[in-house]
Amino acid sequence: MPIDTRLRILIAAMELFSEKGYGSTSIADILSRSQANSGSLYHFFPGKQDVLLGVLELYRDGIHRMLLEPAWQGVDDPIARIFALMDRYRGALLESECVYGCPIGSLALELHEPDPPVRALLAQNFNAWTRAIGGCLEAAGTRLPRGTDVAALAEFILTAMEGGVMQARTHRDIAYFDRNIAELRRHLDLLAERAQMAA
Repeated sequence: MPIDTRLRILIAAMELFSEKGYGSTSIADILSRSQANSGSLYHFFPGKQDVLLGVLELYRDGIHRMLLEPAWQGVDDPIARIFALMDRYRGALLESECVYGCPIGSLALELHEPDPPVRALLAQNFNAWTRAIGGCLEAAGTRLPRGTDVAALAEFILTAMEGGVMQARTHRDIAYFDRNIAELRRHLDLLAERAQMAA
């Protein structure tokens, strides 16, 4: 089934923003990649920022289909799911020779002071990610100490992932990502030990 023109434009923009960054991507680049004409683009998106908003909505609405479901296929244990997701980012780093950057993290860093609608959608994307991780932590139940702030721990896990990706990308060395994730694993193991001792 052919992809409709609006979605084709958004997928092209998504790829280009990830490869080149938002600032370095022109409308002409998007038209060339999507094979759409300018009339079609401007019919759906009055300006470049409207394309960005559409891309951020696509990421937000597609988090399960595009990111979580592929990472979690065949993985039932909730803590293992967290590290299966980390492995997906690691795979993207390795495949790109550490050029890959988390699309939402990269846009958040690039857009120094985004307009409120853009900032709101960036936040919604981060919130969707942390809610998914929070769901894993909730499902872990008694493997975490009673009173654990699940939302804060999910935010910490996001920070570890984003920081690991950023450092690996900067140094072009996967070891930076691996060390971040190893420390995250140790932290969760210590929480599990504390929970077990308190049981």
